[in-house]
Amino acid sequence: MAKSNIKLHFLGTGTSQGIPIIGSDHPVCLSTNPKDKRLRSSLLLEKDGKIITIDSGPDFRQQMLRYNAQRLDGIIYTHEHNDHVLGLDDIRPLVFKSGEDLNVFGLKRVLNELHHRFPYMFTENKYPGVPTVIENVIQNKKFEVAGFEIEPIKILHGALPILGYLIDGKIAYLTDVKTIPDESIEKLKGIEVLIISALRLQNEHFSHILLDEAIRYSDLIGAKCTYFTHISHYLGFHDEVDSSLPDNKHLAFDTLEVVI
Repeated sequence: MAKSNIKLHFLGTGTSQGIPIIGSDHPVCLSTNPKDKRLRSSLLLEKDGKIITIDSGPDFRQQMLRYNAQRLDGIIYTHEHNDHVLGLDDIRPLVFKSGEDLNVFGLKRVLNELHHRFPYMFTENKYPGVPTVIENVIQNKKFEVAGFEIEPIKILHGALPILGYLIDGKIAYLTDVKTIPDESIEKLKGIEVLIISALRLQNEHFSHILLDEAIRYSDLIGAKCTYFTHISHYLGFHDEVDSSLPDNKHLAFDTLEVVI
């Protein structure tokens, strides 16, 4: 039996401040090209009528409205930084619509941080109208979410151990990358689609790789196609940078859809 196609929808492709940045007069922030407008990074995956997302940043409500999401079957978290988790409360209407608690997945450390950011969601006597979730601690093994097979991939965000994900053995999502251990690269060799962060063109960052480093990782992995995400305004104008990239490598942009 043939495997179902997966639709990838880039909810957001920007860094923690998004593009444009508040108060900035940088040329990329002033661009009128919609592809230069970037909300905080998140990916939506749809298969067989089921929808999951990787992360739920501060722009989650706006992103899900833009997508016209009618359901949500789970959220998988890469790590606990604000630009990846602060939209969790915006699951409320979809939880109420489904009548079911939402499954959320993350490292134990990450789920503990959700308790600190959203304490009212995890108390015994919840305020009426609070969304409810089912916590799932990610171990070092594959797991299933709404028909998707998910394999956690260990990466480093600076010195912080975080997770990327391999979905159905063919699509990898690696954001906030600084280092990809050799064992993780081996797990990803020859995948169909790699989605990887690429902060900017120059000036080394303590916790993020630059575009040339992201290209090098793509080549090491040997992905058939690569999309760069988690992009800052310092990377440059989308169309200019995208046209300069090697074959089968592309800058992602908000609302981009890819079917695999």
